Amino acid sequence: MSATPTDTTGTATPTDPVLAAERAHLGLAGDCLTEMRAAASAVADAGVDAWASERLGAARAERLRALAADPHVPPFFGRTDTGTETFHIGRRHVRDSAGRPVVIDWRAPMSRPFYRATAADPQGLVRRRRFGFSGGELTGYEDELLGAGEEGDGALLRAEIERPRSGPMRDIVATIQPEQDEIVRAPLTESVCVQGAPGTGKTAVGLHRAAYLLYTHGGQLARTGVLVVGPNRAFLRYIEQVLPTLGEVDVEQTTVAGLTAHVPVRAQDRPEVAVVKGDGRMAQVLERALWGVIAKPTDDVLVPLAGRRYRVPVERLKRYVDDLRRRGRVPDDQQRLHYAAGRERLALLLAEDARRQKEEGGGSPDDAETRRAARSAEVRAFCDAVWPARDAAAVVAALLTDPAVLARAARGVLDEAEQALLLRPAARSVRATAWTPADAVLVDEAAGLLGRTAGYGHVVVDEAQDLSPMQCRAVARRLAAGSLTVLGDLAQATGPWSPADWASTLADLGRPRTAVRPLTRGYRVPGEVLDYANRLLPVIAPGLEPATAVRRDPGALRVRPVTDLAGPLTDVVRELAAAPGSVGVVCADGAVPAVVRLLADAGLPATELADDGSAAGRVAVVPATLAKGLEFDAVVVADPAAIVAAEPRGINRLYVVLTRAVSTLVVLHRDDLPAPLTG
Repeated sequence: MSATPTDTTGTATPTDPVLAAERAHLGLAGDCLTEMRAAASAVADAGVDAWASERLGAARAERLRALAADPHVPPFFGRTDTGTETFHIGRRHVRDSAGRPVVIDWRAPMSRPFYRATAADPQGLVRRRRFGFSGGELTGYEDELLGAGEEGDGALLRAEIERPRSGPMRDIVATIQPEQDEIVRAPLTESVCVQGAPGTGKTAVGLHRAAYLLYTHGGQLARTGVLVVGPNRAFLRYIEQVLPTLGEVDVEQTTVAGLTAHVPVRAQDRPEVAVVKGDGRMAQVLERALWGVIAKPTDDVLVPLAGRRYRVPVERLKRYVDDLRRRGRVPDDQQRLHYAAGRERLALLLAEDARRQKEEGGGSPDDAETRRAARSAEVRAFCDAVWPARDAAAVVAALLTDPAVLARAARGVLDEAEQALLLRPAARSVRATAWTPADAVLVDEAAGLLGRTAGYGHVVVDEAQDLSPMQCRAVARRLAAGSLTVLGDLAQATGPWSPADWASTLADLGRPRTAVRPLTRGYRVPGEVLDYANRLLPVIAPGLEPATAVRRDPGALRVRPVTDLAGPLTDVVRELAAAPGSVGVVCADGAVPAVVRLLADAGLPATELADDGSAAGRVAVVPATLAKGLEFDAVVVADPAAIVAAEPRGINRLYVVLTRAVSTLVVLHRDDLPAPLTG
């Protein structure tokens, strides 16, 4: 290993010729990127037609967004030498005016050795070079002479990992490790489940996988799209800049609540009610409630066609209805007939029956006449009586307010106590219903039974361990024939449906044969903090392999008993806020307003992190239920006993909270800590 000469401040000396050459290449890459943006801006509109002009404008805007400059994001971060060729590796491809590559996109096949090569398996490399930057300026480099069997000590890699984390999540493209890279570059046809311990980078791996697939299968995914599903809007705001920094700007990012927003949510269920509504058995109940209204025909129907009426006898009508009903209840989702399509098909069957009768009599009705027959008042009246049009929200509202409807649909599926939990008084109208988040998921299920849900080519779902079976089904409906990346950690499961393993969740997501790939090397969380949190694993996830940290810091963990929270909390926050980086003060949800006031009265600029997507300040007071997936340079856990007591799986929530720190964790406890943490 070789590295740049440095002065006493750690900055590379300006006399190093290698550093000078690399800075020159950095300048060239920046100039070429500017030229690429100028060329994209100058693309002329040929004026063929309005549609072509609109598409050209959209493509040009997308290209400019993908090439947008960020002065703090250098064009490249690494380099590979094969002995005959040299490639600089960066976040996007950069070429000069002659089309020659100046920077190679990290997703290109020739970039793979940068992430995978070792001294034992150099993969054709004689040298791997990593660069250090400060404020966009190249300040140093580290060489690994892999061809000679030498690997570096990872100083620049650790510095990048440990860099202060103010603001949203950054990409990890410069620090992707071999086991992460294997997941990132898995084929599009392969669904992957990542069981990732805290600090292993599972969320970043999932986002980089999305970027890799868009690069590798751009044509296919441009048609079908990529969807990222996160646990809440605060989390989405935290990750929102990762994909744009990698040049991908057209990925939809939302929550399960966003996916299922068919009705306005204005209320909350009691926990025991939400558990029943989230149970996978509700899918069968809804299916019965929808299809159970179909009636048997009781009389012949006269269908008007081309000036005459043709009688369709009741026995044929019964056969049509029975055949369509069976097609609507087949186990295979891909072959199943949706309810609304069945109604349309029934109307067409009556019209086609009349058409055959006319043809047998020597007539020749055309397609337009047949379609008019299917829309006739007589056929519509028959369909309304036998196969009535339904609305998803109305189906769910009737199910939850009419005891007779619920009893018929839930017979043999839900017991009487569960049915009693579901029932509530009827509102003045469906529009006036006080819908809950769990209701919205049920409405989405009903909508999926009524008609086909648009699917994506690839879906990334994060914190999947907390999804209810019905929420999993909502995500699965968006998969269509696409693939899935599931991200989560069973030890961080805090919901009432939390599984003991991934099998049930993957089955509910429609991909039961998905391979589970563990990530257990923690790159973000210091070893002292991770070891402390791991004491809870035998209680919350006894079969799970604990994570190990790649770095240690003897000063990373402080656990302090206090008699009063106010003074120690303000002192600790003031101390941590004086250093660079972000500070998260995590407490039980009910304590957030008091903690915000306490810090404000002490002159500390703390703001509450809310689940509305709004940004918090550098010092954020974080409700424990929103901490999942977030990271801060320093974390203060205020009153952990209150966090544990706030919910049935509070000890799992505490595990989540304890693993949010990248550099420093301070635990201030007034009451006794959970037993595993006192040893």
